[in-house]
Amino acid sequence: MRHALKRRTYLSLLLAQALIAGQMHANRANAQLAAKPQVWIASWGASQQIPEPQNILPPDDLRDVTLRQIVHLSAGGAQLRVHLSNAFGGEALHFTSVHLARPLSAASAAIDPTTDKALSFVGNSDVIVSPGAEFVSDPVDFPAPPLGNLAITFHLDRAPTPQTGHPGSRATSSYVHGDSVAAAELVNPKQVDHWYWLSGVDVLAAPGGGVIVALGDSITDGHGATTNGNDRWTDVLAARLQASTSTRGIGVSNQGIGGNHLLTDGLGPNALARFDRDVLAPAGVRWLIVFEGVNDLGGLARNGEVTPAEHATLVGRVLAAYQQLITRAHAHGLRVIGATITPYTGSDYYHPGPLSEADRQAVNQWTRTAGHFDAILDFDQVVADPQHPDRLLPAYDSGDHLHPSPAGYRAMGESVPLNLFAQ
Repeated sequence: MRHALKRRTYLSLLLAQALIAGQMHANRANAQLAAKPQVWIASWGASQQIPEPQNILPPDDLRDVTLRQIVHLSAGGAQLRVHLSNAFGGEALHFTSVHLARPLSAASAAIDPTTDKALSFVGNSDVIVSPGAEFVSDPVDFPAPPLGNLAITFHLDRAPTPQTGHPGSRATSSYVHGDSVAAAELVNPKQVDHWYWLSGVDVLAAPGGGVIVALGDSITDGHGATTNGNDRWTDVLAARLQASTSTRGIGVSNQGIGGNHLLTDGLGPNALARFDRDVLAPAGVRWLIVFEGVNDLGGLARNGEVTPAEHATLVGRVLAAYQQLITRAHAHGLRVIGATITPYTGSDYYHPGPLSEADRQAVNQWTRTAGHFDAILDFDQVVADPQHPDRLLPAYDSGDHLHPSPAGYRAMGESVPLNLFAQ
């Protein structure tokens, strides 16, 4: 009897010790989690290029100018940093002051003046950005909700040439002469639907946050989307990520350039040339979506059919470029997701024939084959007309038979499985 009692007492002590040890381990784990630092992630981004002649700002307008630009964030945060770019400038670019504020609307040059804050750069109110360089502001307390709009206003004495910007903004920017960075409204501003000298906005996110970079051409840039409507497929994806508690710490950086190529410089540097700046540089990048190649395929026979051998050579070079992107991304620990090229038969710009369609099918088959990309997005299947799979579904066609409509972009954004970005 005494033996049984002692045994029960001994077992009770062991159980109590185990419970105490387990609780201490849990407390240590919780403390370690709480102590984990927050991380900077890109909440918005735009690939930089030299604007085409019709998209540059007139030099006379850029003397003593205030430029107010509105961007649409993906993830939110309590602190922000802004990236200023002089990537293509031939001389130093002097920002005399840079401010942040909440705009009254996505298309308005008016801000809520109670939210206006000045940015600093290594403690200074102004900054000189060297030719070819980018400069990141000091962090600033600025509670920014997810999917919110942000007005960034800066003043320049003069601007270098070539200009650096992103013509395909689908967002309205406003500018006036004089220093009006803190003005609640810009008086009689000139307006353009382009961005200039602005390449990114970071937010301070919870531990475990990360970023998806979408590397692409005009279909990622949003040709056919609504100006100031923020309805590109990447915007739809960002909204879905923010609607889920398990993915709210994930930002989306749209690095699409209209007219961009994998292999040659078209509008903006080719995808391989801009990889370091547009894919590796954004803060917190963990995933890469590669959705590019239609301009390479379409451009081959745009001015007249070429030989089957030339088609085969191009397909081989496109696939080699994909493999290079995968190899370089994997070297930096990124998960790489390939997207199939969407239909473009009927395009008045490329007017592809059977050989070009066969090239698209060959590239898409490679993308779908296991062992290349880490995962795939079959955008081809999402937007193709089931009765005519070499064409866009009419409801998803912007009208040029190449670029999706807002409805097409919504279908694409909604088709992306969120479990690809499990944290």
